[in-house]
Amino acid sequence: MPIGTIALIIVSVLVFFGLGHRILDRMRLSDKGALIVIALMVVGSFITIPLIRGRIGVDVNIGGALVPLGLAVYVLSKAGTAKEWVRALGAALAVGILLSFTDLFIGGSEPESMFIDPLYFYPLAAGIVAYVISRSRRSAFIAGALGILLFDLGTLISAVYRGVPAFVSFGGGGAFDSVVIAGLVAALLAEIVGETRERLQGGPAHRGRPEELKKGLSDVQFANALGAHKNSVAGTDREPERGGADHEEK
Repeated sequence: MPIGTIALIIVSVLVFFGLGHRILDRMRLSDKGALIVIALMVVGSFITIPLIRGRIGVDVNIGGALVPLGLAVYVLSKAGTAKEWVRALGAALAVGILLSFTDLFIGGSEPESMFIDPLYFYPLAAGIVAYVISRSRRSAFIAGALGILLFDLGTLISAVYRGVPAFVSFGGGGAFDSVVIAGLVAALLAEIVGETRERLQGGPAHRGRPEELKKGLSDVQFANALGAHKNSVAGTDREPERGGADHEEK
């Protein structure tokens, strides 16, 4: 079974048992919505749409390209500020460019001569770069997934420009695994590092942040998702307290 499919199955099990609420909340996904997306990716990975046939061939895989692209657009639409839009798209472009340059140097290398299989090197590099540049859960996921697709697009453009025969499958074959791994690695890095920073500083930083963001950091919906609840003492209700709000922009 492809590593990407295995990863999605593991994620679906964790979601089913109620884990991963923090990441899902940042991406504005419910457990049911996340499971539907995962199911669409797994089933769609077996469906490839041929677009161009000839000297240059192009295919688009539903589960590895169209579903991740749709999810990235949805997550991006939930970004709280224009700054996060720019940061997410800029990070995705940076990932695509980095992978393109990397491919120039190691693209023709034999897998046996590399310290890590290219199947894992590209998505891991994409996930790490996506997080370092974007620095938020949503932006990291968007940059990781879209960066791989932009890399494929760059490969296609390069082949057309040079007039050489090529076949590009967006999200198909090994690219499906790369999209899944890159998106998950980027989001997990953002979650682990973000959670660690928040715990060390005693909560999210508010100084110098816009009022819209501060309001988002105090959103009751996310407080409840983190386990906070209303306290009723002697008949008096109090607003739920934040227990480690997200440090990123809403």
